[in-house]
Amino acid sequence: MIVAALVPMILCAGMAFGQTAKLDDLFNKLKAADPQAAERIEQEIWIEWSKSGSAAMDLLLERGRRAMSAGQLDLAVEHFTALVDHAPDFAEGWNARATVLYQMGQFGPSMADIAQTLQLNPRHFGAMSGFAMILEDLGRPEQALEVHQAVKAIHPNAAGVSEAIDRLTADLQGSSL
Repeated sequence: MIVAALVPMILCAGMAFGQTAKLDDLFNKLKAADPQAAERIEQEIWIEWSKSGSAAMDLLLERGRRAMSAGQLDLAVEHFTALVDHAPDFAEGWNARATVLYQMGQFGPSMADIAQTLQLNPRHFGAMSGFAMILEDLGRPEQALEVHQAVKAIHPNAAGVSEAIDRLTADLQGSSL
């Protein structure tokens, strides 16, 4: 099952090496940054993650993102599918498709794309956060909490992660009473 395979992968993600020296440097800075600096660093990481090395693949990513923003989810899936078909080693293509599939309520295919994203980029806190959301939607709060904690270890100031950890911890403690 995908969930069983992904949780251990995510918990070890903090030990993974980056794709480039620039990303390694950004991740080191991210861990020590204050919230305002973390936001800027996170944007720099997303910019690096969005570079496929091919203008044509970058265009497919951009078109898919525009379609997703416009609510044209089927068209976005088409663009992202073409992207992962032509650039299967480009993690952000898989992550983008995982995101739109989640928005369409297709949790299984979304988790499969998250797994591929994390295999290619084990520090992808965006994919991890998406996985945690799916786990919550599936009624798996313990596993969601573990994944949120893994995100926090990589990106201590990730939007909503501390709140999710606090909420899930309180919910789980309350359910054990």
